[in-house]
Amino acid sequence: MKSHLALYRKYRPETFSDVVGQEHIVTLLTTSIKQKKISHAYLFCGGRGTGKTTVARIVAKDIGCNPEDIIEIDAASNRGIDEIRALRDAVRTSPFSSPYKVYIIDEAHMLTKEAANALLKTLEEPPSHVIFILATTDPEKLPQTIVSRCQKIVFQNPSRETLALHLMNIALEEGFKLDNKTALTIASHGKGSFRDSLGILEQVISTSGKTIVYEDVTHLLGTPEKEALIILLGAVCTKNQKTVVETIHVLSSKTDSLRAYDEFIELVQQALYIRIGEGKKGDSKEDTELIRLASEYPRVIASKLVLELLSKRHLLEVSTSHASLAFTAILLSLIED
Repeated sequence: MKSHLALYRKYRPETFSDVVGQEHIVTLLTTSIKQKKISHAYLFCGGRGTGKTTVARIVAKDIGCNPEDIIEIDAASNRGIDEIRALRDAVRTSPFSSPYKVYIIDEAHMLTKEAANALLKTLEEPPSHVIFILATTDPEKLPQTIVSRCQKIVFQNPSRETLALHLMNIALEEGFKLDNKTALTIASHGKGSFRDSLGILEQVISTSGKTIVYEDVTHLLGTPEKEALIILLGAVCTKNQKTVVETIHVLSSKTDSLRAYDEFIELVQQALYIRIGEGKKGDSKEDTELIRLASEYPRVIASKLVLELLSKRHLLEVSTSHASLAFTAILLSLIED
């Protein structure tokens, strides 16, 4: 029986031309390789699922490395000094059949202090046949001495639109029809991660017909209705405490409160962009109402509101059972005179 291959693995980029949403990095690396100006150590930084390890593998293959000369190390499970000492001994040996040996160290920030110091000694004077690629979601946790010896490359979270287009293309490849509105919803839940977004798409496909229906996706994901979120924003703008309480109660009865809170922040962001002339204006009933709110309440729909919501988000994570209460209290505190 043939084993199932997850979508994120099936559609993992194999070449630079397959990489989506990191055009600046592709240009930098392909130019460096073409001009034979390859750094002895790279530090790939960025959010989870943005392609750091995938691009590291592509770099290794593009400079002529065969699989036996590409060594991947998960620092989360090989974080001690003994493992790094073993690595220091191994780098001295020549490649099996390639011009270079490439060491890809994933989750590099997980290395212990002693292991990081041991790695530093190798980074200071690496053999000419060795290239290190460190990948991390948290570069601030790495010692500055290591960071300074690497060429730092920052992977950006892809936009919702980029993710949505990618999802629609893959859905089509798999024989499913996915419209832009539904793809954007899935992309929102993916939180800037190609891997997570494809995981959600796979979940959707497993329970869907050949045409993926928006309402089925929102039900599956527990996505709060945009209409309810707009009513809530309108209540904040007009300082209508009763409607704030009632709407949050309805939202929390249908979906996770933290998810509703995050969706509300995204809605405020959309309204803010519309207000300053940067947002995309649709023609649905909800879009029309959002445009009206952005126009009539510019002092409410401002960057200050976004910052206040973000700064208080952690309060919903303190207690799952009281997340709805925290959501309500946060919004009421914002509109009290």
